Amino acid sequence: MIDRSSEAFQQPPVEESAKAAQRIPLPPQSPFNRALLLLVSFRITRNIAAGMMIVALPYLVLHTLHDTSLTLGILYVVGVLSTAVLAVAAGQLADRWSQKGALIITGFMVPASALMVYGNQSLPMLMAAAVMGGFAATGSLIGGGIGGAGQPVQSAIIARISTPDNRTRYYSVLAFLSGMAGAGGALLVPCFSVQNTFLVAGLISLAGAAATLAITLPAAQPTPTVTRRQSQQAIRHFSITGALNGLSQGLITPFLIPFFVMVYHTPKASMAVYTAIGSILGAVALLAAPVLERRLGFVRSVTFTRALGTLLLLIMAFWHNLEVSLIIYLMTPALRIAALPAQQTALISRVEGNSMARALAANQVTRLSAASGAMLCTGYLFDISAIESPFILYAGVMAVNIYLYYRFFGRHGFKAAQPEAIPAEAAPAADEENGSAV
Repeated sequence: MIDRSSEAFQQPPVEESAKAAQRIPLPPQSPFNRALLLLVSFRITRNIAAGMMIVALPYLVLHTLHDTSLTLGILYVVGVLSTAVLAVAAGQLADRWSQKGALIITGFMVPASALMVYGNQSLPMLMAAAVMGGFAATGSLIGGGIGGAGQPVQSAIIARISTPDNRTRYYSVLAFLSGMAGAGGALLVPCFSVQNTFLVAGLISLAGAAATLAITLPAAQPTPTVTRRQSQQAIRHFSITGALNGLSQGLITPFLIPFFVMVYHTPKASMAVYTAIGSILGAVALLAAPVLERRLGFVRSVTFTRALGTLLLLIMAFWHNLEVSLIIYLMTPALRIAALPAQQTALISRVEGNSMARALAANQVTRLSAASGAMLCTGYLFDISAIESPFILYAGVMAVNIYLYYRFFGRHGFKAAQPEAIPAEAAPAADEENGSAV
């Protein structure tokens, strides 16, 4: 049954009805349909498991196995590269075969990888699990991290069950729930040994993966016309900014926990709490994405939040004060991801309807490929105790990335609520929203 009391079905004034009918397709179903609820269940359990493994993995490598930060960096690189390759395959499967089938396949990879680590903590098994589960701390809330290979498929499914007017809100709410789940997972880590953490994470994510078997998707809805040339141009621009974003992300994000372990010798239980608080703040910040998109547009939203985050990270690198560093660490996820749902909407709105999963996957490949090289660089620099150097490199890359956002999207990326201002030669359609997932 369709719930016509929901916001998506509120009737506009008569004089606006004709315009609205021309601008957007009819909503496919109630926002509270069965497919969405099952997808939410899957996302929550996956991110509980991811939150547990993100905290546990550095302690497994650095303390249990007594290995180096370079080894941890190599594991992250293996996870990132495998995520990139698997994301391309999943995107092809989703667009050419079945979105549900691709979701099921990628969904079972996370529990399989967690159970592999539980069974055997040797370095070869860790490498194999990193390939399977995409072990990387590159931001599992939206577009990467553990289980990130399935993210383009999930984003395409959300686009399928939403409309342009509510899509950013869907992305924001699901990402918020994912972040809260990740925080909860981090808080569970002190309750178990490092080995048993992977067992519990595997069982929790297995339950969520099983939920994908019951998902039934609505028929695909018609989308505004986007030419192949416009779609390719959008993918190219977002891929360039995405690569730079991945480069900066790989330099810092996976090594924030090792930073506290190496500089302040922070115990596992305390680090789990700090990670949980940071995840909660980041998740809450995601709810601001629709407001940021409406008031600022995705360009100003992205550049403001990331410029402020860069400045704070430089302070943390050079001023080794535990209290100040913790405050900055807690703020970093919020500043990093607050505008991501709006970015995700932008990329979706600028590509052809039957290529959404492949476009999202291609974007993710450029981001994760760039991140992989950056992780090796930081792993090496941390290993030789040049801890401040990655933060300096991060600031330089982020400055170039901010410049390119204004260069590519500055003329029409300010007010997502007014897409008619987009020039015809650069815009995919006069009635589409702005935003992205890079």
